[in-house]
Amino acid sequence: MSPTRGELFLAYLRIGLTGFGGVNAWARQLLVERKGWLSDQHYAEALGMGQVLPGPNALNCAIAIGARFHGGAGALLACAGLLLGPMAVLVAVAALYDQYGQLPLVRAVLTGIAAAAAGMVLGTAVKMAVKLRPTPLLWLTGALALLLAMLRVPLPLVLLGLAPLGIWAAGRR
Repeated sequence: MSPTRGELFLAYLRIGLTGFGGVNAWARQLLVERKGWLSDQHYAEALGMGQVLPGPNALNCAIAIGARFHGGAGALLACAGLLLGPMAVLVAVAALYDQYGQLPLVRAVLTGIAAAAAGMVLGTAVKMAVKLRPTPLLWLTGALALLLAMLRVPLPLVLLGLAPLGIWAAGRR
């Protein structure tokens, strides 16, 4: 089922306004599970492409998904929907943070929010991995990527090193 342009914009507006710290988790839930516009495989492909291209991966993914449904106009609508709402909220929050950001309670709240966001990212990764049923070699590729990230290896080097392995392993399926 393909969304209309208006539905695409509103879906990404909702994603942008509700995806605090984990836009990709909310996008997957809405686009795959609730709306049924994409399969897990198609979402994983768009997300993977979004992660290897320069720029924010959620925005890259939105552009790819928008373009899939409505070409350039869809890419612009998904991008605008994803960015407009959060931009308005961010301007307001930045003004408040400027005034109250050093208060201990505010610092504690921000630390808790960061932990929740990290958990959402990991939860989405596990959910996607289970549904896609990767082979042991693909699991190894993912584990190596996680290890290299923890060792703070720059992303371009991780991609150059592991992308060929991931492509080869996926092709062996």
